[in-house]
Amino acid sequence: MKNIVCLISGRGSNLESLLATQAREDWVRDPGARVAAVVSNRPGVRGLEIARAAGLPAVLVDHAGFASREDFEAALARAIEPHAPDFLVLAGFLRVLTPAFVRRFEGRILNIHPSLLPSFPGLATHRRALEAGVRVHGTTVHFVGAELDAGPIIAQSALRVAPGEDEEALAARVLALEHELLPRCVRWVAGGLVRLEGGRVALSPRIDPRDLLRLDP
Repeated sequence: MKNIVCLISGRGSNLESLLATQAREDWVRDPGARVAAVVSNRPGVRGLEIARAAGLPAVLVDHAGFASREDFEAALARAIEPHAPDFLVLAGFLRVLTPAFVRRFEGRILNIHPSLLPSFPGLATHRRALEAGVRVHGTTVHFVGAELDAGPIIAQSALRVAPGEDEEALAARVLALEHELLPRCVRWVAGGLVRLEGGRVALSPRIDPRDLLRLDP
């Protein structure tokens, strides 16, 4: 059984979609994977409540309680390791990980980002996309690299930006794409259909190329 540890910072909507998909598709049977634990760097967030309601270990490692990023990440790793993770999924985890932490779990960390990387890494992606006047916007799942919001891309989902659309409406539509894209990519990785080889994404021929970039009509 492959163990997935999810790292969160807030409302946990991507975690919720991952758990719902896992239950609906019976991941314990195929691909033999499960979310084993949830770790948050912020106290009192809804994502921890979702984890507890699902009967999962819900662990708090509050970054505000540490003097340095290195101390926080050492505690974070200590919270993660007892759950024997095969993969870490950053499901709305709003902390920049150091290269040392990434190397510790190299090739085993997935992240979902609310833009079509490499465009708009970092925060405020929807506002920046609107300010730039992009016509297509979306979300990306990728393996985490040493640089911010970088690393080999697994798949993306996109939508057309509506004329006059505001930031809140655009964010809500992109979030709906995230809720479909993240479980799909996690399932691929857990099932061995996607893997890293020499720093590049290797895909199984069983994956339909059209699923690697979907454009919402």
